[in-house]
Amino acid sequence: MQAKLDPSALSIQDAVKVLQAARSRHASEENLQADIESGAPTNPDGTLNLVHYAAWLVKEMARGSD
Repeated sequence: MQAKLDPSALSIQDAVKVLQAARSRHASEENLQADIESGAPTNPDGTLNLVHYAAWLVKEMARGSD
């Protein structure tokens, strides 16, 4: 039985898997880590909330920094 993923608390590795399954060209551990270092939000435990991350990406794209 496969464990269920919580989209509000994903490890970087699981976030990459989910994003790659959704055909994201940007999804790699290196890119997500770089985004976090550039200010992408994380939960206090270091996990990633996909909704918050997606909102951050949209905001960054609106600024022109891709």
